[in-house]
Amino acid sequence: MTEAPKKIKILVKLLDRGRLPIKATAGSVGFDVESTQRIELRANERRVVPIGVCVKLPEGYELQVRPRSGNALKLGLTVLNSPGTIDSDYTGEIGVLLHNTGSTGVTLVSGSKIAQLVPNEVPDIEWEIVSELPETTRGSNGYGSTDENMG
Repeated sequence: MTEAPKKIKILVKLLDRGRLPIKATAGSVGFDVESTQRIELRANERRVVPIGVCVKLPEGYELQVRPRSGNALKLGLTVLNSPGTIDSDYTGEIGVLLHNTGSTGVTLVSGSKIAQLVPNEVPDIEWEIVSELPETTRGSNGYGSTDENMG
């Protein structure tokens, strides 16, 4: 038997032209959000784009701000600090840090889907200082060390 997903309540305040984030399909993980204004992004320009939405998350949760794959493919738009994080104690207007990676400008109109919000549970952790860490096969081998076919 499959368990129903855990349901959380997120309080939402809509500002001028803001719309409730929505899922495109029942199986979607992300909730699409829209620009509240006309925005022109020149090639390689980045800008915070307001979405007219404020939230109050339950403690122990974040909202991740992620790019939309269609915008990335068709327009060259991405969320620069992806995934961006909306903390549970932030209640101001959410802005999306969009970056036009393309070689031409892009114009978005009010109502353009620009990103998606994905809720994520964040565990409470306790840091423990130790003098040595347990050994692993990988150890301290970092950047690219697990890429066997790279030159």
